[in-house]
Amino acid sequence: CQSLPDNLLFQLLGFSIAALSTVTHYGLHFTLLSNISLESNAYRVIHHTAFYFGICLSMTLILAALLSSAATVRESQCLTAMGFFCFALAFCGLIPAACWRYTHSTEVEESMMDVYDFVYEEVRRNASSFRRHELTAIHEAFLCCGKHSPFGDTANVEQKTCLSSQVRNAGQDCLQEIQNFLKKHMEFISIPLGITIGFTVYGMILTSFLWFSIHFSSNLDRKGKYILR
Repeated sequence: CQSLPDNLLFQLLGFSIAALSTVTHYGLHFTLLSNISLESNAYRVIHHTAFYFGICLSMTLILAALLSSAATVRESQCLTAMGFFCFALAFCGLIPAACWRYTHSTEVEESMMDVYDFVYEEVRRNASSFRRHELTAIHEAFLCCGKHSPFGDTANVEQKTCLSSQVRNAGQDCLQEIQNFLKKHMEFISIPLGITIGFTVYGMILTSFLWFSIHFSSNLDRKGKYILR
């Protein structure tokens, strides 16, 4: 049957999204800022919401692929309709996610930079603060050092929280590095997001065609002759 390789492709896509969501959620850069951020900061909510959305999306795609495979083998209208519903559910979730990605990308950037600003100012005001270890961890993770501050008294903070090589080379502005890192990550996310939207549309068309084929018995002469390869 022609749809079985397609269903395998849907399952691989679902596992890929789950892997990407897990790597993003537990990645050093994102986890570090999420653990440091305050409850009033929106980044922690965005961080967890993106992970759970990705996992739910991957499970929906895998379930849709399994239902479609079972419907193809058993020629079941019920299973086909359930597969179509799963693809439609994934599509309805992907469209708002794609719109949110392009309309609220600056919100993610600002929330991440707010975390760094908060930690940096805490260390600047109190050099003995435990936040100094968190600021050092950020500098090591993003390979940056300090920021351009209107107060001008940043040399002391950078000497205590930056790597020695970064201090000698004047480092990189961390706010700019965080912004560049997130921009590259969001551009990378856009690729599988667009591919997934296209495949969910294809999945809805495929299951619709299968449902009508079974309903009108257009393949009665092939019943019982499906071969799994």
